[in-house]
Amino acid sequence: MNFKEGIPLKFKTDLDSIAISYAGTKVDSGKLRLRLKEGLRLGTINFGNIKTAFTNQLVDKIIPHWYGTPWSFGGHTAIPNQGEIACGYFISTTLRDMGINLNRYKLAQKSPIDEAKMISCGSVINKIVQDTPQKAFEDIDRLTKEGLYFIGFDQGHVGYLLKREGKLFLIHSNYFSPAFVCIETLKESRVFKHFTKFHLVDISHNDILLQRWLENSTIL
Repeated sequence: MNFKEGIPLKFKTDLDSIAISYAGTKVDSGKLRLRLKEGLRLGTINFGNIKTAFTNQLVDKIIPHWYGTPWSFGGHTAIPNQGEIACGYFISTTLRDMGINLNRYKLAQKSPIDEAKMISCGSVINKIVQDTPQKAFEDIDRLTKEGLYFIGFDQGHVGYLLKREGKLFLIHSNYFSPAFVCIETLKESRVFKHFTKFHLVDISHNDILLQRWLENSTIL
């Protein structure tokens, strides 16, 4: 994640290779889930290990395939860099491909607050309302710890919020030109600067969500 602040990452490679690699990554995610479930049953790992493994697999294995995939309002491709993807479908598709049992169409078509409610599985949803981006950033920084979150932007946009090594990043299907899936620092994000209301849901430390993932129980 060494890149200049405010510069989204975009990757170009052979599309068939991406599709094949992504299919393999989804299989690996399923195997990881089964290994972690068995390890927890045997007592060889704890739930903290599961949180870390889940986050790393989603952030470092699943999501990177999507960088550079074009955004469109109605985009709903299920294959990275083949077709276009809207912000809601980017979230629902990557969560599904991580192995969370959900209907990606139903989740993607919900409003940001309703999407937050579904992903939260009843856990806390933090609402941030501020009159400046700086104040909003400070609130978000205070409310988060190392890990991955869902972030809803009022009624207009959704994405992942990642805190890694104390820095906040936004991972989303960005509708601002050049309009593609990217990772960027939250503070420099043009999308972030256009909103004053946010809904924040923990993913990495959401025990209910991760337990449902382990058990392959539906969340939607």
